[in-house]
Amino acid sequence: MYKHLIFLFFSFLMLACSTNNKVKTQNNQFIDAVPTDFKGTLTSHNAVRATLGLNPLRWSNTLATYAKQWARHQARTQNCFMQHRPHDAGRFKQIYGENLFWASPKRWSDGRVELQHIRIGDVVKAWANEVADYDYQSNSCRAGEQCGHYTQIVWRESQAVGCAKVVCGDQSQLWVCNYNPPGNYIGEKPY
Repeated sequence: MYKHLIFLFFSFLMLACSTNNKVKTQNNQFIDAVPTDFKGTLTSHNAVRATLGLNPLRWSNTLATYAKQWARHQARTQNCFMQHRPHDAGRFKQIYGENLFWASPKRWSDGRVELQHIRIGDVVKAWANEVADYDYQSNSCRAGEQCGHYTQIVWRESQAVGCAKVVCGDQSQLWVCNYNPPGNYIGEKPY
């Protein structure tokens, strides 16, 4: 009896470890769980996609790890400078769609510097607001404006998203979201 209890305990422990960062769906499938800091990611993205009748995105721990790698690299080497991954070969080669968001710290007249309180929903909203600068007919942004963050959010083929955030020593912050399959191909409409 004692051996059976030990076997059951270790079987349960192995199952728990093998499904780390996963949640069970109603269909008894395991999917990646959204970390607490990024709980609004899917709601924010999918609300924008729903207005166009697009399939919802799911969270991907693989994409989140990929996003975290780039965010940490930029924090370590560029003090959170907002720059996309390079498209050429190398360790940091861009293979997924990518949206970036940078926020400065709060600076007070008495010299205090504080971190801005920003949530992922705020970040996605800023990207989604670019819809005002996107013209579907010409598939282009209004002159002098950007709209690529918006078109990546609503890229029809994208199925998954993963995000990361870093805070640099000067209290600036860099947010990175990656998408798979990637979007924003020149000459192609997002939906």
